[in-house]
Amino acid sequence: MIDPLSELEIDIQSFDIPRLVTVYPDRGGIRWWTKAWFNNKEEGEASVEISRQVAIRFIQDEIEKDAMLEEYFPKQMEVYHHAIEQTREQLMNQMNM
Repeated sequence: MIDPLSELEIDIQSFDIPRLVTVYPDRGGIRWWTKAWFNNKEEGEASVEISRQVAIRFIQDEIEKDAMLEEYFPKQMEVYHHAIEQTREQLMNQMNM
């Protein structure tokens, strides 16, 4: 029997976990912070202080979202990568049944 789904390509992006990262200054514009939200959680992660240069580079799209998250929220990104890999493995196992 030929598996009709054997040539189906899985778009992992459709199973992606939402993640958002922002940068913002204090009232005086002296200190800068980054904050992240994973999986649409309302509260988000604790803010992390960053340099003004990093904030500007991020605002100017010189630093990608995931690179920023990897640098300042590494534990959360480790969990993210693990969850995506588990989803991929589950889908591949289902496809091989």
